[in-house]
Amino acid sequence: MDVPVYSMSGEAAGTMSVDEIALGETVNADLLKQAFVMYHANRRQGSARTKNRAATAYTTKKMYKQKGTGRARHGDKGANLFRGGGHAKQKTRTREDYHQSMPKKMRRKANRNALLAKLLDNEVRVVDGLSFDSPRTKDFVSFLGALKVDRSALVALSGDAEKSKNARLSARNVDNVQLCRADQLNAFEMLNNRYLVIDKSELEAWLSGPSSHTGKTVAGEA
Repeated sequence: MDVPVYSMSGEAAGTMSVDEIALGETVNADLLKQAFVMYHANRRQGSARTKNRAATAYTTKKMYKQKGTGRARHGDKGANLFRGGGHAKQKTRTREDYHQSMPKKMRRKANRNALLAKLLDNEVRVVDGLSFDSPRTKDFVSFLGALKVDRSALVALSGDAEKSKNARLSARNVDNVQLCRADQLNAFEMLNNRYLVIDKSELEAWLSGPSSHTGKTVAGEA
C-alpha cells in the first residue's frame, strides 16, 4: 500500500510504502472492539463515591413542625427521598478494579490493525518533517487546515521532548486535538479520533519497533 506523504504546507511530498499484510491484511472488527473496550476500561479509576445522609451539605434543622401542617412528617432535607439528599445505600468501597487485559501479541496486532483501518479510510496524514520553529497556535491550526483535517485529530509526536516541544506548545489549546507520543500509539486513541497525523520517520520507527513483534518471540513492551 502506498500512503501519500505531505509537507508542512499540505503539498504532496511523495509516498510511503506500508505492508498491509504486516498490519493484518484485513480489518479485524472483533479484535479492535476487544482492544478498544480494554483500553477504555483501564482508564477508569474506580474511585466513584456517593454520600450518605450525614455527608450531604444540608442543615440538620427539621423542615417544619411535626404536627398540624397536614403534611407528612419529615426531619431534615438530607433524607434520601429528597432531591439532593443522601443515598440510602452509600457507596463507600475504597477502590473498584475495572482492569482488563489482553495478551501482548493480541494487543500489538490490534494496534497495528487499527492503523490499517485508518489507512483504508484515508484518515492518516503522514508528514515529512513535522516540526515548528516556534510555539504558535495559529501556525498549528493553519497546518491542520492545509492537511484538510476538519474533525478530531490524534497528533503523534516524537518522544524526544526537545524535538516536539514547539509542536506540543502550539497544539495544547486547539479544540479536538489530542497529543501522544508516536512510540505509544494504541488502538483506543487512533479509533477515538477521526484523523491521525504523524511524522514519516516516527511512523517508520513505530512500524519497525517493538509493535512489529507480534510473533512467538516478543521483546519489550508496546
